[in-house]
Amino acid sequence: MSQSARYAIYYTPAEDHPICLLGSEWLGRSAFTGDKIRRREFDDINDDDIDRLTSSPSHYGFHATMKAPFELHADRTEAELVKHLHNFARKQPVFDVNLSVKTLGQFLALRLTNNFEAMRQLHEACVKDFDHFRAELSPDDIERRRRANLSPEQDARMLEWGYPYIFDDFRWHMTLSSRIVSEGTRDRLHGLLQNYFRPASMSPLRVDGIAVYRQVDRRAPFNIIARASFPALADQPV
Repeated sequence: MSQSARYAIYYTPAEDHPICLLGSEWLGRSAFTGDKIRRREFDDINDDDIDRLTSSPSHYGFHATMKAPFELHADRTEAELVKHLHNFARKQPVFDVNLSVKTLGQFLALRLTNNFEAMRQLHEACVKDFDHFRAELSPDDIERRRRANLSPEQDARMLEWGYPYIFDDFRWHMTLSSRIVSEGTRDRLHGLLQNYFRPASMSPLRVDGIAVYRQVDRRAPFNIIARASFPALADQPV
């Protein structure tokens, strides 16, 4: 398997936003700094259990996928990707969403409760506008994806855009857990996370920027190398 760095276009709130602070603490790691974060104590669940239940999302950092991880095209550079991020961000409108902790299959995640169309448009723009930075999928990656029994449409999207679960299959979410098979464990964690995120999720979340995350090799965690803000509402044409 290739050991080249991978990049991804992810949504994250600003580093000091209450939801970002809570999400990073829950995952035990800041994607902005790469540093571990000490969690608060929870009743009936300890750090070892949370480490196990969050091992996968902690690896990726607190985020929502806008364009899935990709290796950089041989004719492109990281500096060009970061410059393009800032150019892209300057053209995007700010919008507000509300979030709630919900299940997503056997996972738990922060998910949208409104403004789905604005987020879908941002997702599609990210997938398409950054695609010229993406190297073609390796045969290993194609084979790995096909083990998930993709539909013909998903397989075609994977070959064209590098990832199968986009466009019609896009479900915006900020993952909070690894796969949890036990329904009882999932329900218990769901209740804990609803209480944990309640103070920050009572107000709308302003979607006002996106970031480039980098993974130096397939075993390394993803960390943010640049975040670009969208123009403030006052700067946008009426």
